Amino acid sequence: MKINLSDSEWKLMNRLWDRSPMTIMELTTALRDDTGWTKNTVITMLSRLEAKGAVRHEEGQRAKQYYPRLPREDAAQAETESFLGKVYGGSLGLMMSALVESRQLTEADIAELSAILEKAGGAEG
Repeated sequence: MKINLSDSEWKLMNRLWDRSPMTIMELTTALRDDTGWTKNTVITMLSRLEAKGAVRHEEGQRAKQYYPRLPREDAAQAETESFLGKVYGGSLGLMMSALVESRQLTEADIAELSAILEKAGGAEG
């Protein structure tokens, strides 16, 4: 499922991925300090996310219960592909080169990347 999320939508989705189901009031309370959003803003965001197919709701005893429909991994993959396409023309190598040249990779990052590449190489053979 390919759905691109705005920065604001990511904030709401992260709350639902961390804990669901949640009601509108629970989401409003959870997001208020970070975003300043009112109940109406949360309702608008949820409507937008439902229209995109990222969120679903069920009627609860007193309030609607909201659940993520979009898996976090799918959202992360779509975001990564979008970022690579916009910033590096789709080239993962170009991004890695930029990180290495700017000395942004730590020893731990390099070890993690090596393990990932080793695993990927083993999957082919």
